[in-house]
Amino acid sequence: MLIPQHLLPEDGRFGCGPSKVPAGPLSRLSLSGGKLLGTSHRQAPVRNLVRRVKDGLSQLFQLPPGYEVVLGNGGATCFWDVASLALIDHRSQHAVFGEFSSKFAQAVRDAPHLEDPEVIETEPGTRPSPRFSSEIDAYCLTQNETSTGVSMPVRRLGGADQLMLVDATSAAGGMEVAIDQTDAYYFSPQKCFASDGGLWLAILSPAALERAQRVCSSDRWIPGFLDLWTAIENSRLDQTVNTPAIATLFLMAEQVDWMLSQGGLEWTSARCRESSAILYQWAERADYASPFVADSEDRSPVVATVDLDGSISAKEVSSVLRKNGVVDTDSYRKLGRNQLRIGLFPAVEPTDVERLTAAIDWVVEALRGGGRH
Repeated sequence: MLIPQHLLPEDGRFGCGPSKVPAGPLSRLSLSGGKLLGTSHRQAPVRNLVRRVKDGLSQLFQLPPGYEVVLGNGGATCFWDVASLALIDHRSQHAVFGEFSSKFAQAVRDAPHLEDPEVIETEPGTRPSPRFSSEIDAYCLTQNETSTGVSMPVRRLGGADQLMLVDATSAAGGMEVAIDQTDAYYFSPQKCFASDGGLWLAILSPAALERAQRVCSSDRWIPGFLDLWTAIENSRLDQTVNTPAIATLFLMAEQVDWMLSQGGLEWTSARCRESSAILYQWAERADYASPFVADSEDRSPVVATVDLDGSISAKEVSSVLRKNGVVDTDSYRKLGRNQLRIGLFPAVEPTDVERLTAAIDWVVEALRGGGRH
């Protein structure tokens, strides 16, 4: 099946991570690579690049006084272990509503030095509400559950000795947030920041910084690679503990600069809401599709999930799209639904989302026997 060219998006990348990397930053990386790639990450060129990322994020999120941007190797999955070792004192509470929120809860269950976490869980497609508990020293939320396309508000809960740890891996940069409602707002670069993986970034409050210093200097055993205080000290020197992926840093810095030039987080979040509105309204109109998330208030603006009627195979639709250059529209593998999952991060053009819906309509009609080839 050859989809007519006028129906195809200009750029067919709709992955939920790795996500679309615009051509401009790739070209500038090629021009700048000789000054950065293959050079020491302890020297000024790379340290200036780290500082550029830190300063850009500080401006993008309008950091309150005392908050710091910290970088580490290993991605946001690694940060779950970092947090389990350095930011949770004894017991945490987890709002679980999909694959990634459940993995953090499991990492804490597996930690021998911590009590079993309190878990508040709901079915995929819905979200739980965290609740106050005096027995908790860290509340663990996920602003956007990448596996299901459900988002949740970020609001502080509890007292001064209770930290708010927010997984913002697919939300940061595409959804608005009040950073003062968080103590650790952590994410990876391969979603909204249009880069590659391999790094974690965390915006830490003074309370989180104090806890990390206290716990990491205690008798708790912490592997050097996962020592948060060491990462904090290195970040203050504009470097990472181990050699970073320099191309990843460069692409992220380019994306952050672009976001700021367009109007910052207010602009990027509005752009994602525009793209998601196009997709959800199409799904509600189509006779063969419907938004997976029933409550419109909980529908993600950055990761949209759409169920298809049982008579139409989502896998077949995705396969035809892929053969026509429109890639990574498949559902999350473990969710097991007849579903499309579409990344709507800031780098994705809303006009391409419009074209995507037209291309899907064309494919479905052809699969139904509409005679198109």
